[in-house]
Amino acid sequence: MEEKNKKMQKEEDKLLRRIEKRFSKGVVQYGLIEEGDKILVGLSGGKDSLALLELLARRSRIYKPRFSAVAVHVVMTNIPYESDVDYLQQYAESLGVPFVRYETSFDPTTDTRKSPCFLCSWNRRKALFTVAKEQKCNKIALGHHMDDILETLLMNMTFQGAVSTMPPRLVMRKFDMTIIRPMCLIHESDLIELATLRGYRKQIKNCPYEKGSHRSDIKQVLRDLEKLNPEARYSLWSSMNNIQEDMLPLEVEIKKD
Repeated sequence: MEEKNKKMQKEEDKLLRRIEKRFSKGVVQYGLIEEGDKILVGLSGGKDSLALLELLARRSRIYKPRFSAVAVHVVMTNIPYESDVDYLQQYAESLGVPFVRYETSFDPTTDTRKSPCFLCSWNRRKALFTVAKEQKCNKIALGHHMDDILETLLMNMTFQGAVSTMPPRLVMRKFDMTIIRPMCLIHESDLIELATLRGYRKQIKNCPYEKGSHRSDIKQVLRDLEKLNPEARYSLWSSMNNIQEDMLPLEVEIKKD
């Protein structure tokens, strides 16, 4: 039994070191945190946002540059997403991070050209900007990991005809705010393991619009690509910094006389 416990502890330590290493690499490589930052952390209650808050809270106490964090949970009142707000508040405060609860809603009939998922996401994002300004934050941290970013890349190429995704750092000059994704280099599989290890409490997700999303289909596409090539995710990631325009069918602007 003692030998088994030692083996489990060794595996846990290995997992935490791997996550910390990839987290730190993402923060440094993309210049996500600067001295004096005050970062608003979007805490949805899912495993990703819970892990993000833990990683940022720990980093704020140990490493330079020095920064502070505030957690916010946005409640969309017209979506039956049952969040245990008390649990989220206790979790944030146990990490030494202040917690804010913010309520908002959206009307899917206001713009029928946009999907309800888009409208919900956009209104949540606007709520984050509102709270960030109220809390005097200069950055908003979101819990997207490497899988999210690669899946978005594949979705945009497939459905939008564009080579684009969610960047690790996005300066929103219109709002005088910067969005950061510090977990951009962390694999979702590692976060699933961490959630089990930490015993994160699951929130009840009951969104009536979620079935219309292609996200789950694209997740499978990414898994299939990794079956073809175990290094597929790294190749996809590298491709975003290796755009060989002379090998692409770019349209040429014809000058008129």
